[in-house]
Amino acid sequence: MKPGCTLFLLLFSALTASITAHAQLSSSTTTAPYLLAGSPTFDLSISQFRENFNRQNPDLPLNEFRAIENSRDKANLTRAASKINENLYASTALERGTLKVKSMQITWLPIQGPEQKAAKAKALEYMAAIIRTVAPLLTKEQSQKKLQKMLIAGKGKHYYAETEGAVRY
Repeated sequence: MKPGCTLFLLLFSALTASITAHAQLSSSTTTAPYLLAGSPTFDLSISQFRENFNRQNPDLPLNEFRAIENSRDKANLTRAASKINENLYASTALERGTLKVKSMQITWLPIQGPEQKAAKAKALEYMAAIIRTVAPLLTKEQSQKKLQKMLIAGKGKHYYAETEGAVRY
């Protein structure tokens, strides 16, 4: 990452509890266990996920996801992204063949100037909406509080993760 550029990632994924998946990792690979072949997926294809998200969040549309070429893990995964606006993107790792969601992330590229506050607020809205999509019992207020708690806990850290049931944020 370039100095001065902050990148926020909200990642959730189906957890892998399989010892086999961990055993498949070699010291030379850096693939996360939840992205390996055979690791759990959400029971939604990317199209179903997007339709559900858009129905639940009509003011926060997710556009169609487009495949991204990636030779590193091509055999197991399809990676795709959707541009929300100039500084906000959604990206996903999908199970090859079924296109079921293995992970979803929102990437916010902060901007400077008078639009900074509104851009940050929009990014936080999308992040909280993703949380509600995978934890549908949470209210809007609860998902916003959960997001703020995670942002505070992860502030200044290169990597932060929080696990809740089968979901990793």
